[in-house]
Amino acid sequence: MTRNRSTILIVITRGSEGISPETAVAGVPLLRRVVMGARRAGFHDIQVVDSGQPGLARLLEGTGAVLLSPGGLANQSRSARVLVLASDLLSRPLLLQRLSEMPLRAGTMHVPASGIAAVETVDAQGFLSSLGRTNDAASVFSRLEGAYQKTGALTDGAGWIRVSKREDLPTAEQWLMRGLIKDTEGFMSRHVERKISLAITRRLVSTGITPNQMTAVSVAIGLLGAPLFLSSAPSYELGGALLFLLHSILDGCDGEIARLKYLESRRGAILDFWGDNLVHSAVFVCIGLGWRKAVKATFPLILAFFAVVGTLLSAGFVYRRSLRVNTSEASLITSVAPSETPSRLSAFADGLLRRDFIYLVVVLSAWGKAHWFLALAGVGSPVFFFILLWISHKGRAHA
Repeated sequence: MTRNRSTILIVITRGSEGISPETAVAGVPLLRRVVMGARRAGFHDIQVVDSGQPGLARLLEGTGAVLLSPGGLANQSRSARVLVLASDLLSRPLLLQRLSEMPLRAGTMHVPASGIAAVETVDAQGFLSSLGRTNDAASVFSRLEGAYQKTGALTDGAGWIRVSKREDLPTAEQWLMRGLIKDTEGFMSRHVERKISLAITRRLVSTGITPNQMTAVSVAIGLLGAPLFLSSAPSYELGGALLFLLHSILDGCDGEIARLKYLESRRGAILDFWGDNLVHSAVFVCIGLGWRKAVKATFPLILAFFAVVGTLLSAGFVYRRSLRVNTSEASLITSVAPSETPSRLSAFADGLLRRDFIYLVVVLSAWGKAHWFLALAGVGSPVFFFILLWISHKGRAHA
């Protein structure tokens, strides 16, 4: 998607009924969350207009936004498209992108909700100068209503939420949490793990716990569960499987905290990615050792070897395509294939990346049959790696 990065986003601050720019929403001050949401949407020219409330400069540190008095707007004209946003209204990044890119005739505006407007100005400097003569957000939008013709309509009515009073905070936090659920998640992840991880994240997001600390906790729990598979007793195997599942659940919390608090980093993504693969490899090795001890044969170690090698080769392949070459701070792995070469095979491979297989481990472990999963993984992991190679070859052939 092409983004209009020259579009100016102006945030008009206001506070009412116990809500101020400093009010924390899911661990981040409201004004900072509004500005960082705009940054995530691709905006770099962000002007925060305020008549002199103390402490706002501190809230905006590191955001790249510029704090201006209303009278300082006149010299800030850089684009005909201006987005005006009240600071008590949270918006999805996708909504801001659409408002920036949607076609508008000069002298018209689109208003998807009270407190947000996309204006295609005729005279940007004159427009900003007129806004500088208003005292609050209500006056700004009243002036816009009188000066510009409304046009167009958005079909998505869930792209924003207002936080105008204390009673709105729980609803706003739930709205933010729902926005963390990705369309690419597996069925069990979406309907079981994500519900639990979001409940945990909601309690942690206002603390000082960092995403990388959550990653470390998640990996430690997974590694703690792996040795329990050294025993073939169902009680031990089930304990290991449940810790493996808990690792998977908590592994969702680090990304949730990072996205909620705008702490995404490439380093964190790499730590999370390889931490997962370390846990998976440890589980395979321990299942293999436990199985070998039970049957007194070497083939379980061979299966464990192929499971680990297939896992690490596949991980290295995905890392090379998705993380090593991606230098953005918010590097995420959502697909093993480039979007321009979709196929049933790539969709199948993407499905195998989901971690719903952990529930199979839990079920088999309850019967003391975790080694059945190792047998599947010992064959399936190398096959998956060759599927990735084939997808890559087909992608290059179509390039």
